[in-house]
Amino acid sequence: MMEARYELKLGEFSGPMDKLLELIEEQKLEITEISLAQVTADFLAYTKTLENVERGVLADFLVVAARLLLIKSRALLPNLELTEEEREDVKDLETRLRLYKEFKEGARELEKLWAKRKPMFSRPLFMDRPVVFYPPPGLALEKLVFALDKLAKTLKEALPEAQTVRRVIITLEEKIAELGRRITTGMRESFKNIAVNRSREEIIVLFLALLHLAKDRLLHIDQSDHFSDIMISKPEASS
Repeated sequence: MMEARYELKLGEFSGPMDKLLELIEEQKLEITEISLAQVTADFLAYTKTLENVERGVLADFLVVAARLLLIKSRALLPNLELTEEEREDVKDLETRLRLYKEFKEGARELEKLWAKRKPMFSRPLFMDRPVVFYPPPGLALEKLVFALDKLAKTLKEALPEAQTVRRVIITLEEKIAELGRRITTGMRESFKNIAVNRSREEIIVLFLALLHLAKDRLLHIDQSDHFSDIMISKPEASS
């Protein structure tokens, strides 16, 4: 059974509804010259010829009708102040129209690619044969080289270039030695100042080194309040 397709039958334009939308969007056809009542009447007359009205067809018509009403209102009343909800509706419908156009363009490109009918080769089924390359009959060497070269170029464009990332290894021993050198002068230092312009990983190792030295009483730390800066100083000599 052939699938029924709805066609508009108007004085100014005759074609499918998606084509009508396309022409309106490109401003090649004035929406004010078209009678929406005639569109609706034509559609209802079409539905009477069907045994059962398909919900999908009816839903498609309502979507297109809503878009036509939007375009007509904007054409007739360009200075009309819209509410926030109405502006969102306008934006949503405009987005739907743009997406619909993109899908149509993509479908046309796929149709062109399919129409080219590039040569395709199949291979026979090999049972109980070693797994090696068995070229199908009719496959010429130059075609195989061309296909592999094209595949390599496509993969090169699709895959990102490999990047070398240098990882700096930060050891606890290095940071213990660094903090030890800083407190030999006997001056108090701020952990915040020590950690400035360092990576998160290095700050973590510095903090672990600070705790290690404080535990062994090799330096003195104090903090005036919760979450305030940590002050570091050389421990006083025991009497």
